[in-house]
Amino acid sequence: MLKKEASKITGGLSAPGKMPEGSYNLPASACKTGAKLRLVPDTPCYKCYAFKGRYNFPNVKDALSRRLDSITHPQWVEAMVVLIKGKKHFRWHDSGDIQSVDHLKKIFQICDLTPDTNHWLPTQERQFLPLPGSSIPKNLIIRLSNAKNDTKPGNAWTHWSTVVSHGARAGHMCPASFQGNKCGSCRACWSKDVREVQYKIH
Repeated sequence: MLKKEASKITGGLSAPGKMPEGSYNLPASACKTGAKLRLVPDTPCYKCYAFKGRYNFPNVKDALSRRLDSITHPQWVEAMVVLIKGKKHFRWHDSGDIQSVDHLKKIFQICDLTPDTNHWLPTQERQFLPLPGSSIPKNLIIRLSNAKNDTKPGNAWTHWSTVVSHGARAGHMCPASFQGNKCGSCRACWSKDVREVQYKIH
């Protein structure tokens, strides 16, 4: 399959300026949990950035909708592999989230078929997650997002992300807010050696 056909099937990859090598985003309105949390103060999804700015442009909304529709396409996995292969780091869902267990299984397949790519999947969708120690691809890190800001990680999952409002406690603070909203050379979100990544509240 050529990249042109793969882009047509999947809606193409997204290219957020912060990320080193692209992402794949879906409409934030389709988030099962996040769409509810965006109305709840002191949660990471409150006043979600993916409902603002460029995400409201008609062409962006159309692209997000096409991507959401595409995840049920019979060649979606094959097409995503074509687009991701060759990248060292890939982020799932700079907006949007896992839609179903089947969607997550397809992401696992894509990770297995792109073994040289490090995949990072942040999520609020606890109900779709496999048990720790199950067959998560070795090149995929799933970071469960704390549902409340300034909350310490629990023991229900192995890797976490937390939005903090009062500065860093022990752990890794995302440096993007100090370096032009860019990852720069940091790859902590993709590292299994980093249990929790903290993000300064927007």
